[in-house]
Amino acid sequence: MNDKQPVNPEATGPEDMEAAPDPHSVIEKLVAENNELKDRVLRSLAETENMRRRSERESADARAYGVTNFARDLLSVVDNLERALDHIPADQRAGANEAFKALIEGVDLTARDLGSVLARHGVKRLDPLGEKFDPNFHQAMFEAPDAEIPAGAVAQVIQSGWKIADRVLRPALVGVSKGAAKTATPG
Repeated sequence: MNDKQPVNPEATGPEDMEAAPDPHSVIEKLVAENNELKDRVLRSLAETENMRRRSERESADARAYGVTNFARDLLSVVDNLERALDHIPADQRAGANEAFKALIEGVDLTARDLGSVLARHGVKRLDPLGEKFDPNFHQAMFEAPDAEIPAGAVAQVIQSGWKIADRVLRPALVGVSKGAAKTATPG
């Protein structure tokens, strides 16, 4: 017989032997790791949902306000067309020859068409005549006594304002009523 015994690779000496781990501590470790992984997954899902909502909101804002600068630039064109029409006296309109009437009608149609194009893109005119003065939408240019209009109401619109969705593109330039003029009381 051979003095040497075959070496068993699975057998270890006493120095290599460790105490078997406690099953309860292993379970506790696994439960803690499981809870940590669940927390990570839930946080990742919440972050993904927040990102989706933010993207939707930014996309909606881009659709609603994407034409803001372009619309703001077109407002002067609208103003100029309206000024041109307003400066034609009514008697000259009535007595105008056919060519001049056609020109007036063309400018009027152009102004209305431009207004409807702006409206289709969410740009709306602010005509606050008679409304309560709102500094969010109106810019007061002067204050005047007016017995027929209550104090703090818009008595005159100097220039129409415009808004896109809920944002002001240009505030309306207005005159605000102080109410009836105060009369001096004899003293």
